[in-house]
Amino acid sequence: MSGNRQDMATGWIDPDDAPELTDAFFEQADEYMGNKLVRRGRPVGSGTKVSTTVRFDAEVIDSFRATGKGWQTRMNDALRDWLKSHSPA
Repeated sequence: MSGNRQDMATGWIDPDDAPELTDAFFEQADEYMGNKLVRRGRPVGSGTKVSTTVRFDAEVIDSFRATGKGWQTRMNDALRDWLKSHSPA
């Protein structure tokens, strides 16, 4: 036989040598509901938003931020409402 001895199976491995399964391990583990993989993280967006740089007065930004989480969405909605009432006929 001309095979390389290093390519042979290593044999039995002691299960006591396995790493401990910690909370950190399970936080990173994939989660399934039935056969479907549940994705973690931010959901996929609609793809219709455009990233840009716009300069607003500090008091405008502060007012929207003071409304809490989701202030950018509310600002977008306010601008959309303004466009509806100010669009050319």
